[in-house]
Amino acid sequence: MATYERRTTIDAPLADVWEFSADVSGLEAVTPNWLGLRVESVIGSDGNLDPDGLEVGTEISLSMRPFGVGPRQYWTSLITEVERREGVAYFRDEMVHGPFDRWVHTHSFFADGDRTILRDHVAYELPLGPLAEPASPFSLLGFEAMFRERHRATKARLEGRLRPRDSTGEANKGT
Repeated sequence: MATYERRTTIDAPLADVWEFSADVSGLEAVTPNWLGLRVESVIGSDGNLDPDGLEVGTEISLSMRPFGVGPRQYWTSLITEVERREGVAYFRDEMVHGPFDRWVHTHSFFADGDRTILRDHVAYELPLGPLAEPASPFSLLGFEAMFRERHRATKARLEGRLRPRDSTGEANKGT
């Protein structure tokens, strides 16, 4: 499987970064507007809608319409692992339905004193097997743009440089 990885150091404690990142509202807050993300549903392992907290078995259904072009792309991920212990936390989601043949995304957080190292690691397979090989560089460009913006927005929000989105869904830059 091909992989993509990005790391960022955030001047905020692990507990704060975890709390923000391990909630769907955090995903919504940092996903670039050009992706046209919409959370369709979050179903807990017990079958309840909108569970409190992230746990193994949680199913998250999303849709995207990048740049407002073409039909919405629907995506369902299942949380397959969650761990939090002294100085380290992570969760893993695996696509069970969506545009890739395979997608395994590990969100890791490492305490570094009063700071946190955020690491996203994605292992993926493009659709169409070997026929997708020519599209691989374009996929990496898309991943880079998306994760660069997500990490920038996470860092800015947790370091207090970005205010929450306003009622229109637009992010407001702090002063």
